[in-house]
Amino acid sequence: MPPKKYPKSTRRKGALRSVARSYADAAAQQPALYWNDVCSIDWGNQEKYEVLQQLGKGKYGEVFEGVNLEDGGRCVVKIMRPVKEQRLKREIKILRLVSGGPNIITLHEVVRDPDTKTPCFIFEFVDSMPLKELQAVVTDLDVRSYMYQLLVALNYTHSKGIMHRDIKPANVLIDHNKRQLKLIDWGLADFYFPGKEYPVRVATRFYKGPELLSDIRDYDYSLDIWGVGCMLAAFLFRKQVFFRGEDELDQLVKISKVLGTDELYAYAEKYGVELDPKLVQLCGYRPRQAWRKYINDENSHLISPDALALLSELLQYDHQARPTAAEAMQHSYFAPIRQMHEQQQLASKK
Repeated sequence: MPPKKYPKSTRRKGALRSVARSYADAAAQQPALYWNDVCSIDWGNQEKYEVLQQLGKGKYGEVFEGVNLEDGGRCVVKIMRPVKEQRLKREIKILRLVSGGPNIITLHEVVRDPDTKTPCFIFEFVDSMPLKELQAVVTDLDVRSYMYQLLVALNYTHSKGIMHRDIKPANVLIDHNKRQLKLIDWGLADFYFPGKEYPVRVATRFYKGPELLSDIRDYDYSLDIWGVGCMLAAFLFRKQVFFRGEDELDQLVKISKVLGTDELYAYAEKYGVELDPKLVQLCGYRPRQAWRKYINDENSHLISPDALALLSELLQYDHQARPTAAEAMQHSYFAPIRQMHEQQQLASKK
């Protein structure tokens, strides 16, 4: 395989720095024990669980359907690959903070093999549907509901001072029969601190925000919002992936083919980014494309002016200009969902 091509962009000294517009100090105002890597692990009993069929695998582990032998309940067993203890403890700490939050997967316990010492996470089971199958059956209201549920999960996550940093369809489980969404996989999550520089080699290529592809390291929660925008575009236009770059360099080229280059160059100038000359050569000048270009007979039933307006807000180069999760939840696109929730709350009080 040829080596991956990463844009060799750099930041100028004294370049404008950015701070999250909401929950900027959510982690910083907590005691160090809240966010540091000091974490005691109470290992559960592995013998309680039996592993059944494999559900998937990733860079950091393999995921299986399992059963709790004590009560017969279904569960998910994530068998971790060898990782640094510091990273394992951070993931456990973050899971404990978000587990059971709205539309977030519940962690039951952490166990390990007595011989190999391999750690395993035991999660609730979600009877999810693959994206391709889901796209074939979702209605306009379904898409609104699932995107709203994802934003609720992210708003809760961000309120805890945590960035997910890997928003993509594989990390969003949807039980379509129950119309219920769960956000999973906190292996790349981290605590946000204003001014801190983070690695840009996080997230999955097709869902990487322009900040990662431009070597802007003081990014924040808005990185997750870009991922939401990519998912909304895929749902609306019924595509498996909306921005499909061959490598990290080509990923930004693919984005520029849709959003245009004027705003890309303005974004780079604002934050003092010296874009990779090869990237500039590949991008050249491209006008912004109208969303109507991607509308056809197969997806037109999912499209509305509100949907396209929200998409334009989510998929902005400038991470500071994107709405926060809480702001996006108030968008007119979600008015039917908010109204439905209000009616359910009123009914529950009767």
